[in-house]
Amino acid sequence: MMLMVGAMFVFGTQDALSRYLAETYSVLGVLLIRYWFFAGFVMVRAVRAPGGIRQVVRSKRPFLQSLRGVMLVLQVWMMVKSFTLIGLVEAHAIFACYPLLIAALAGPVLGERVSLRRWLAIGAGAVGVLLILRPGAGLFAPASLLVLLAALNFAAYGLLTRVVGLHDAPETSFFYTGIAGAVAITLPGPWIWTPIAMHDWFWMGLLCLSGSMGHYLLIRALAVSEASRLQPLAYFQLIFAAAAGVIVFGEHLAPMTMAGAALVVGAGLFNLRASR
Repeated sequence: MMLMVGAMFVFGTQDALSRYLAETYSVLGVLLIRYWFFAGFVMVRAVRAPGGIRQVVRSKRPFLQSLRGVMLVLQVWMMVKSFTLIGLVEAHAIFACYPLLIAALAGPVLGERVSLRRWLAIGAGAVGVLLILRPGAGLFAPASLLVLLAALNFAAYGLLTRVVGLHDAPETSFFYTGIAGAVAITLPGPWIWTPIAMHDWFWMGLLCLSGSMGHYLLIRALAVSEASRLQPLAYFQLIFAAAAGVIVFGEHLAPMTMAGAALVVGAGLFNLRASR
């Protein structure tokens, strides 16, 4: 549990660093450096894995594995871009609905049975998202749709992860996540690169290290405990990111946003319990 909470703290810090850098530099340029570092981290893990890199790179679903990597880098871009448009608090409050989207899509995509209780939880989460968006109050930001699209994309990524998990080892999935994402973000490299000032390279280095550290803690947590027991702790990322938004960037915690986020998180936890 401590490893999982630590991973969420690192990811929340990573989001704050991403927002700071993305407000000054190209979002894709920031992700380019971040993914190069991530790809190096993945390569080191692959070399040290049992059987070496040749064993890790073998996949029975290489196309789906590569598609996952591209989808994830696209989702990260959408989220980082939304941080600069609507802030960490709003973005994470909306994005917290992605477990409910996974539950809703699990039926038609994977053929899983979704009970009435789980559908009620999904509906409650949708109400929570509407509270955050407040579309009829004149406060709706079109950028919020970017977060919803990111959540839907991440839900699809999660479902694909389940599919490839039936055929490939976790190390193989992790390898393709980093390498395919790095290749996808490198292709437009000459057009998205922006020079980074010397004093910001410290924050860029910290961003790269935090990404690798967060994944390492998450892997260690999943190695010693069941994913279903750790999933509720993933909502700590919302808490840590929101705290960074308020303390570092001076964002406002609107009562309706807090109420909507609480409803979304509560619905997610209820859905997790109902799915056991």
